[in-house]
Amino acid sequence: MTDDRDSSVSTADGFPTGSGGHDPEVLRQRALDALLTARARTATLTDSVDDGELTAQHSPLMSPLVWDLAHIGNQEEQWLLRAVGGREALRPEIDGLYDAFEHPRAARPSLPLLAPAEARTYASDVRGRALDILEGAPLHEGGRPLERAGFAFGMIAQHEQQHDETMLITHQLRTGPVALTAPAPPAPTDAATLPAEVLVPGGPFTMGTSAEPWALDNERPAHRREVAAFHLDTAPVTCGAYRRFIEDGGYTDPRWWAPEGWDMVREHDLAAPLFWYRDAGQWLRRRFGVTEPVPDDEPVLHVSWYEADAYARWAGRRLPTEAEWEKAARHDPATGRSLRYPWGDTDPTPEQANLGQRHLRPARAGAYPAGRAPSGAGQLIGDVWEWTSSDFLPYPGFVAFPYREYSDVFFGPGHKVLRGGSFAVDQVACRGTFRNWDLPVRRQIFSGFRTARDA
Repeated sequence: MTDDRDSSVSTADGFPTGSGGHDPEVLRQRALDALLTARARTATLTDSVDDGELTAQHSPLMSPLVWDLAHIGNQEEQWLLRAVGGREALRPEIDGLYDAFEHPRAARPSLPLLAPAEARTYASDVRGRALDILEGAPLHEGGRPLERAGFAFGMIAQHEQQHDETMLITHQLRTGPVALTAPAPPAPTDAATLPAEVLVPGGPFTMGTSAEPWALDNERPAHRREVAAFHLDTAPVTCGAYRRFIEDGGYTDPRWWAPEGWDMVREHDLAAPLFWYRDAGQWLRRRFGVTEPVPDDEPVLHVSWYEADAYARWAGRRLPTEAEWEKAARHDPATGRSLRYPWGDTDPTPEQANLGQRHLRPARAGAYPAGRAPSGAGQLIGDVWEWTSSDFLPYPGFVAFPYREYSDVFFGPGHKVLRGGSFAVDQVACRGTFRNWDLPVRRQIFSGFRTARDA
């Protein structure tokens, strides 16, 4: 997951191209807004529980919340204070404690971590100095690679939001009193009349980006892809549809499962998505401390790649490839352009996508008509991360920047690509080109899927 994509500062060979044409002062304000938004969310996630909850490990799959809090500050110190600002290190002795590659999550509670009050003070001290650096940093085209277009500041804002998503996962895994609340997302207005699937015509399109100033290395460079015509679900697969798979014996029939997935089912005695359980003939789920009936019309959540793949096989369909997903989400056949988002090039609004922990659950299938793509598919941004059939691989011409450990070390058949973001993702870390990846066994993440078929 996202919090293991961190590293100490390293040397880069170059900067992603295409950052010109951006007003430095506009980017400075954008960076400031993104950093402040991320820190406010971090405070919500950490101030909502007591110190005992912050230092506890709620699952061996996750870090203690206090580790994430200090790690956020440490990465910001390394990149913004030291690398960009050239400042002397504040706490060099803790770099190793908060190196995600040096210490696996299960081992982090045994480390001499900063206590909650000290972690908060450290992160706040770093942030104050970072904002001073941002105020005077030259963000023009000819600047140093990390400063150009405000890349380092955007990278750190994305990093903090990725950890906020990780901490929200920890909140979902914890037991005890409810700590977080949020209003329900808007209801769909035309779900009953939406077609079950859309046809995405075949042909070339531009995948990835060379123009987005804060795009990360694995999103680059833009390149042409040829995609054959295919049909794609208009909305993500719902809990009700997935329940029919369960009731038809989906978890007891090896025909639908990849061999490794069938081994996982048998080893862990799986019978439903994570957090679901059966009681008095009804499917219930636990969601951020609340027990509730599983909503049939909401996208299914907390399923592994193996479960998504098995459902698609059972339904006589398949998972879309990563290229198919991006073409459905970004390609505008009227202009031949690839858009930043399904609805166009403007940043997301609350009417277009369920992002930023605004609702603490996916919206019902068919919601957000203003966010639909030219293909007709909806909810491609926000709500649930969507598994694709594709392995996480570099694009042609990929260059690691600013460090190998963000993407390069994860490339290969061991990780599957997820697209589109979820309700737990902030807009700064979610766009039409953004690529997430994880192990195919992973279930605690906010993952769902939609299916496809050949035309």
